[in-house]
Amino acid sequence: MIELLIFHCHIVCALYGFTKRWQEASVKEGLVAMLLFGLCFTILWALTGPIARLLMPDKGSPQWFTVDTLSLVLVSIPDAVFFYFFFLKPQRVQTPNS
Repeated sequence: MIELLIFHCHIVCALYGFTKRWQEASVKEGLVAMLLFGLCFTILWALTGPIARLLMPDKGSPQWFTVDTLSLVLVSIPDAVFFYFFFLKPQRVQTPNS
């Protein structure tokens, strides 16, 4: 169940990034933003899978918190930082000095 919540949050974030870039620039940039977020998620999940297997023992772990859940939690941390810097942080507008 935790996995579904994490997947849902990532889908909502990807759609938010698409909508924000679409409104600011174009549909093409919205698609690029969504694909970039999905690519980061996929690569990070592939990297955190082995790390989660090293951190979590095979026996004695609860059924509701598996190795995959731990790897998705580990993915969510850098994804949240990525999402903040690319979509939520206000952009500075540079003005030419007169």
